[in-house]
Amino acid sequence: MFIGIDHGTTAMRFACGSGEFKISREAATSFAFSDLAALCPPAEIEGIALTYSMGDNFSTITSIRKVKNRGLVSREGAGEHIGGGTRVFDEVKKSGVPAVVIPGLHRGSPTDPRFKTYSHQSSGEKIGIACEVCHALGGDVVISDVSSNTVTLLVSNGRIVGAFDACIFAPGALHGALDVSAIRKIDAGEWTANEAFQHAGVDFTVPKRERMRTIAMFAAMECAAMLVLNQKAHVALAGTLAPVIAPAVEAHLKRKVAVYDEWCAARGLARIAHDVFSGTTDILGLGVDL
Repeated sequence: MFIGIDHGTTAMRFACGSGEFKISREAATSFAFSDLAALCPPAEIEGIALTYSMGDNFSTITSIRKVKNRGLVSREGAGEHIGGGTRVFDEVKKSGVPAVVIPGLHRGSPTDPRFKTYSHQSSGEKIGIACEVCHALGGDVVISDVSSNTVTLLVSNGRIVGAFDACIFAPGALHGALDVSAIRKIDAGEWTANEAFQHAGVDFTVPKRERMRTIAMFAAMECAAMLVLNQKAHVALAGTLAPVIAPAVEAHLKRKVAVYDEWCAARGLARIAHDVFSGTTDILGLGVDL
């Protein structure tokens, strides 16, 4: 059995070929490896693929024994630090079960160099989403993952081209890009930059009746921007808000959109674990280092 573990913004999601479960990041601070019995007997686990935070100090799918600092340049940065993801990472490593960590996309990644104008493009769970979507739709896809934040990724000819990270373009429910008002608050010492990022989503910036319409518009804009680089690509939405905004995104883009739920990343990571521990050395253009 192969397990995928998605370190999400609000929850840890676990999946295998026959099921899934999730726990909040707060609850994950007491996670034990034996908790994976909710999926299958731990002795039957053959391999695990997991993500941890931004995954920004390595660029290949790497054995958990080889990554440094859990794959991070620094724990400082955009996002909330709770400790649940750290606990899960350390429990998996301690278990001795073969496991790989999925990198994020950043300036060290084999993406189109034009995307490297930004230091960070995507965290690693989007690789899991891309793997799952490409398995169904083929090697040319634009994927927008929409929930607490919005991240959009392009795959062309089976290789990842690049992505827009949450702090660059489209807002999610909680997080988004820093606008003039946020910059002024940072300069005035009212917020840190991270606090501003965590208050830039539509839950804080627009009336409730406009929130889903706003997310749909910006997600469609990100997808349209990616289609400039690959007009034949299929479009997919993933994440907790995908089913909610899909009709509006379809109307904006004037094309059908495939919809995946919040389990897409964990399922895709389980698929990566299966492929890597079956001998695959390239996942969507990312190398494998066991």
